[in-house]
Amino acid sequence: MDITQTTSQATNPVASTAPGPSEKTVISSDFETFLKMLTAQMENQDPLNPVESTDYATQLATFSGVEQQVQTNDLLKSLGSQMGVMGMAQLSGWVGMEGRAPVSVPFDGSPITLDPVPRNVADQAFLVVRDATGAEVQRSEVALGGGTMDWAGVGPDGAPLPYASYSFEVENHSQGAVIGSDPVAVYAEIQEARMEDGRTVLIFEGGAKLAADEVTAIRKGS
Repeated sequence: MDITQTTSQATNPVASTAPGPSEKTVISSDFETFLKMLTAQMENQDPLNPVESTDYATQLATFSGVEQQVQTNDLLKSLGSQMGVMGMAQLSGWVGMEGRAPVSVPFDGSPITLDPVPRNVADQAFLVVRDATGAEVQRSEVALGGGTMDWAGVGPDGAPLPYASYSFEVENHSQGAVIGSDPVAVYAEIQEARMEDGRTVLIFEGGAKLAADEVTAIRKGS
């Protein structure tokens, strides 16, 4: 049995992409342990019922497959991490711009651009505004066709609402009954891009945090 050739086949295909010296050392140590166990198996086998050579070849092929799978998994983790860093580097250009996302946003007296999208099955829809505690502070009917709108932050009496953080949702009605509510995307300033658990997340004005892939539009800050 040509053990040297089998060892070369097990390690050469991934030699140029091996994760690092420490992991190669671990794999090499494991392979040496495997060879010692295989040798002991050969030395102590029953001479009247010896193990077939094909069985040894199967064991070597199995170990080779496991070794390559371990190295492949490590390589995929490394590539995933690199892609995440690349994505964050590209998204760093979004800092200072306004992203459209379903987040709460601070109101400072300037209109806030909203993008309410009522459900197709709704025959009536309302924009519901809530403060930081979740309490409803305003309600107004919106067009079923949707479309962007500017929320002025003015109460029923014409006075501006307190400067605070607000969130928005569309309450959908059908035949007089509420059939569900959906968060409304708003344009809010992006202040930071960071990596968390392998994902790129964006920090918005007011502290709201959201995964970058949940942002549906970007525009220059007003």
